Amino acid sequence: MPVRRLGRALAFPPVDDAEEGLLAIGGDLSPERLLLAYRSGIFPWYDDRMPILWHSPDPRCVLPVDRLHVGRTLRRVLAKGTYEIRYDSAFERVIRACQKTARPGQDGTWITDAMADAYLLLNRLGYAHSVETWLDGKLAGGLYGVSIGRMFFGESMFSWAPNASKIALVRLAERLAGWGFPLIDAQVATEHTLSMGAEEWPRREFIEALGRELAHPTRQGSWANDEPDPLR
Repeated sequence: MPVRRLGRALAFPPVDDAEEGLLAIGGDLSPERLLLAYRSGIFPWYDDRMPILWHSPDPRCVLPVDRLHVGRTLRRVLAKGTYEIRYDSAFERVIRACQKTARPGQDGTWITDAMADAYLLLNRLGYAHSVETWLDGKLAGGLYGVSIGRMFFGESMFSWAPNASKIALVRLAERLAGWGFPLIDAQVATEHTLSMGAEEWPRREFIEALGRELAHPTRQGSWANDEPDPLR
């Protein structure tokens, strides 16, 4: 089936139409379209040389928060308490750091300026969030993503100090578990995410889980002072 070209209508084709993960081309990065995409199991992924490309891969990489793998070395680092974790205190710095961080085997970045601006707006609207790792008062690593219902859709992470991004992921998973979130959407599998317990699910299974978790209220707004509920 040919890849669908999006027009002005706020709609996406069914995710089952995606060929090798690529579902549609074009459209825009408005908050309304981005939120609809995430609610539909779709995300944008492209670079400056391309139009906007929308993906819904099969299989889908997910990280069950209760099965996050924390190795012995990382547990020791966490126990030392060397790093400080903050939420939503430096969202723009995190996304710009992710944008500028070189990735092995990757030429350039998929976080275009237009993409960064779109997620900055989602952050101001209370849907996009950052988890930051600080060392001696300086930003050392972190990650950002989008949260709707009881789903966190991970977008990117960076590390300027040993284990800084892993620590951000561990603390995020702990906080999400306290709120009853079962999954972090990791989109496409990497060695890093698989090493920390991520799994590849059939797209249909992911879409079914997504529908269940979107039925819950969204924790919209800053997470800077939003503490987890007691574990039940």
